[in-house]
Amino acid sequence: MASVIGALRRRIITPKTTETTLETRGFHDKGPAGRDVLETVGKSFLAGLGDALETGSPEHVDDRLRALPTRYRGFAYEGAAMGLALVDAMSLRGDRTGRFLAGPGAPHVYMAYVGIGWAMARLPRPLWPDTGRLDPLLRWLVHDGYGFHQAYFHTRDHVHRQVVDDRAARGTGDGTYALRAFDQGVGRALWFVAGTDPERAADLVEAFPERRRADLYSGVGLAATYAGGADEGELRRLRERAGARARNLAQGSSFGAEARIRAGLLVPHTETATAVLCGTDAEKAARTSRDLRPEGPGPEDPARPRYEEWRARVADELALRDGGGARP
Repeated sequence: MASVIGALRRRIITPKTTETTLETRGFHDKGPAGRDVLETVGKSFLAGLGDALETGSPEHVDDRLRALPTRYRGFAYEGAAMGLALVDAMSLRGDRTGRFLAGPGAPHVYMAYVGIGWAMARLPRPLWPDTGRLDPLLRWLVHDGYGFHQAYFHTRDHVHRQVVDDRAARGTGDGTYALRAFDQGVGRALWFVAGTDPERAADLVEAFPERRRADLYSGVGLAATYAGGADEGELRRLRERAGARARNLAQGSSFGAEARIRAGLLVPHTETATAVLCGTDAEKAARTSRDLRPEGPGPEDPARPRYEEWRARVADELALRDGGGARP
């Protein structure tokens, strides 16, 4: 019976793959290579989401996803985290998401937290996960995922009209910094909306108010490093366009490199991105993120939580390195 229910969940809830094509989304199409990257990312995410909805099991979904191509596997684990969070919400019992984060999803923890934010965007408020039970340092990635979802699926409102969706900030009680994390997710989505075209991505960021651009560029840098789709020359142009915000691109790139290396998913385009945006190789960029990560419990300033202090330290460190791509 469980397999029948699971199959129904997958069929009813999982969007069709056509929903992730650039044509359907109305995103910029710079050519076959960029299109293939972004559309394969979407298919991989949906594969993980569907497998999680069908199996309802962190262990079984891991068995299915481990064989996926290195470049796209992390996106499938992101989708799986969304699916398990949805199953938890619908069943009103169990902690599949917690088991996933502690078990097979642990190497992909950054992506998994983002996936939980996707689930939150699809659930009614009473069924939202309790962010207070999540890692206090990483819980902001849930808001990042929420922001990405809103910009990706509601592009007219959250990209072109630049509407800020504060429902997650209010509903979780996480406060004003959640709005900045939302923008970090919007920034990642801009890389998709721009079709991995750096000029388009920079144009989109620059259309936003100045106060939002640092977080948006951070998201763009993360997506350019983790998802890829741009060559060295294009990335250099992106860095030039960012100007004084190149430090934010570098911080996002460092986080993207760490997410890949932690999961054992390092690929050539990540090396290219960190060389340009961080001025160093992917391992050193990732190590910067790891070394500066706050450890253990500590006091939290609601307006500037330790997650933001972490991001600022990484940006400062990369900006100080001689010849680094973090320099404007």
